[in-house]
Amino acid sequence: MTHQPQRMAGVVIASTRAATGVYQDASAPIITEWLKGHGLIVLEPKIVPDGDAVWRALNDLLGQHPALIVTSGGTGLSADDLTPEMTLPLLERQIPGIMEAIRARGAQNTPLAALSRGYAGVNGRTLLVNLPGSSGGIRDGLAVLDPLLDHLFDQLEGSHEH
Repeated sequence: MTHQPQRMAGVVIASTRAATGVYQDASAPIITEWLKGHGLIVLEPKIVPDGDAVWRALNDLLGQHPALIVTSGGTGLSADDLTPEMTLPLLERQIPGIMEAIRARGAQNTPLAALSRGYAGVNGRTLLVNLPGSSGGIRDGLAVLDPLLDHLFDQLEGSHEH
């Protein structure tokens, strides 16, 4: 039996208020706990202002070659909600079904889920997923990823038979 190297994961929280200390971020702990529960080594979460800082944080994390990067926040309709725009140029291939499933799951709890924007896709062997900033939206997104994660990693690592 071959030993599987432990996978790393990154977390980017897009919140100008949390990044500037107006309030304590509550999103990163939810995501970090979930990632650790899936056996991932979680890199130090990056809590950054909305906008260009998200792109820089994503680029920095991609340089460390994690298996997964999860963002939270910046997916709404405010002028500075730009996480999808910062993520899209970094994706080599999109996986639209993940975002469709996340919005569908969220819609079971709130009609506002339809307003959440975001992308899921791949850069090299890294899966990137944009989640909303609300704790409910995060939990809905993670619940969608739960049954997909191992299969996604297997496919990205080339260990899945076609």
